[in-house]
Amino acid sequence: MRLNDQAVRDLVVVGGDLAGLSVAVQAREAGLDVLVLEEGSAIAAPEVIDHHDLAVEIQHPVSHIQADGSGDVVVVSENAEIRARVAVRSVPARGTSPPPEFDFPATLSDRIHLDSPPQDPRGKDVLVVGGDENAVVCALDLIDQGARVVLTLGGADPSHLSRLARSRLLRVEAERRATILWVSSPDSIEDIGGYPMAYFDDRRTPDLQFDHVVLGFGGLSSSFPEPLFGAGAEGDPAGRIYWLDPSGDSTGAPEGVVVTTPGEAWKSMRERHFTDIPEVPHHPRVWRRDDAELIEDLRSRNYNAIVTHFERTHSDLWVLRVRPDHGDTAHIPGQYSTLGLGYWEARVDSATDPAFAKRWDKLIRRSYSISSSVFDADGYLFDQAESEELEFYIVLVQPSTGRVPALTPRLALKNVGDRLYLGPKVAGRYTLAPVRDPQRQVIFFATGTGEAPHNSMATELLRKGHTGPIVAAVSVRHHADLGYLDVHRRLEERFSNYHYLPIVTRDPAADRKMYIQDVVAEDILAASFGVELVPEITDVYMCGNPAMIGLPSWTDDGSVSFPDTVGVCQLLHERGFEIDRRGFVGNVHYEEYW
Repeated sequence: MRLNDQAVRDLVVVGGDLAGLSVAVQAREAGLDVLVLEEGSAIAAPEVIDHHDLAVEIQHPVSHIQADGSGDVVVVSENAEIRARVAVRSVPARGTSPPPEFDFPATLSDRIHLDSPPQDPRGKDVLVVGGDENAVVCALDLIDQGARVVLTLGGADPSHLSRLARSRLLRVEAERRATILWVSSPDSIEDIGGYPMAYFDDRRTPDLQFDHVVLGFGGLSSSFPEPLFGAGAEGDPAGRIYWLDPSGDSTGAPEGVVVTTPGEAWKSMRERHFTDIPEVPHHPRVWRRDDAELIEDLRSRNYNAIVTHFERTHSDLWVLRVRPDHGDTAHIPGQYSTLGLGYWEARVDSATDPAFAKRWDKLIRRSYSISSSVFDADGYLFDQAESEELEFYIVLVQPSTGRVPALTPRLALKNVGDRLYLGPKVAGRYTLAPVRDPQRQVIFFATGTGEAPHNSMATELLRKGHTGPIVAAVSVRHHADLGYLDVHRRLEERFSNYHYLPIVTRDPAADRKMYIQDVVAEDILAASFGVELVPEITDVYMCGNPAMIGLPSWTDDGSVSFPDTVGVCQLLHERGFEIDRRGFVGNVHYEEYW
């Protein structure tokens, strides 16, 4: 028996994946008579069927689609011949994505996957590289299987993604089930200890190590399969047959077949074939600061954590703790996470955000190193494994010429009980991994709130019984900017191998104006604590102002070039220290803070 022999549908969508269903939903919202044909047995998003009153039929595979002389399109399968004004075929890409523009070690062949995801990914860290629909679907499938996923979109245009893929992507990010790197992509992958280490083209994205990496996505052949299009498709000037391709590449497409990305399909077919449908004008809601209903709706859709502690060292310097709604807070001391608030939130200052009219409903995100309370409520050293919160140490950034900070002026108005966005992945390689000897000297240099990760790292060392000298030196402008001074003095009282050196650069009561570079150049640690900067027994960590760090650049022949302003890296290099760089772990480790 053939289905719908006489009836002519407005639209037939072949394929019940996210791309096909998105087009079907958009057409249904416009009032069209839509039929979805699923050739297998699974619908990617079954919840949208009833919600949008979609007609769905499970069919044998479609043998071909063709346009005939009557002005209709005929979709033919073994048990159906269905007529429609327009037909859409949603299938995977016709070939693999372009290969990465870098080589990767052959030793990682079992951990780097071309065209297909890894088997049994539950509990594994997986990097998915790509910015099209297939990459997103692959990432979503891995997330559903319990993988910890990082998806790199590399600045790809999100409008090319289907509506359902975009909405699911935003939801898993808000639920802290995945990390989405919207603009970054890896530019190389190396074998570090048998696992792929990804190095990124954006300095704001740190090097990350994974259990598996997925590159490229398979599909059909590199050409359009001829059996899917009948002879009637040739020369069809109306272009009533649509092919959804994640890349939008129409190379080799039969005449009369329109190739488009999933995100652009409905707009294209509406403008070409459904102009008789009255267009419903879209009137964006005008932004008003007093629109409480709109603000609460934006907060409920974007925020996933609550502020549990907000201590103001002074008006511009805060210690806050955040508890997520979903996921745990496990991390390695020294790593970072991401905080976010919406542009719709009020500012503490009167500055005007650039392009606010276009951004008001978007999130502002910034990464912050995770700090530590150092001591718990009972006076023991703080154990992060027992906490459901993450602590951050944040300074209010003031507007300046050509720079209008977006996040901290909004964060300044928050209090305990307020909600915000917390990123899904705690990450970073700025950790104590290189310190393997409990008797080594560990030196922490920081400027301002750059001491945040050092609080966590020093606490971890002392909890594990580190016996070698530990020195934390921090440079701030004013004495009031030492938000953790009291807890560091308590550490010094309890542990004879721990020393804290606060340096104040703009306090009238200070004996002299001194910087971290002066501490190194003048051997102040040796004079104050008897700790010599000897590379054979010392690891140095630096976090904060890039000028303090003075990170060099390396040429292909291994020579090093330092900035004009002398930083700590140059001073230590002259003493025989080795600085971390790509593929090499030295005894000088750094985290630039802005």
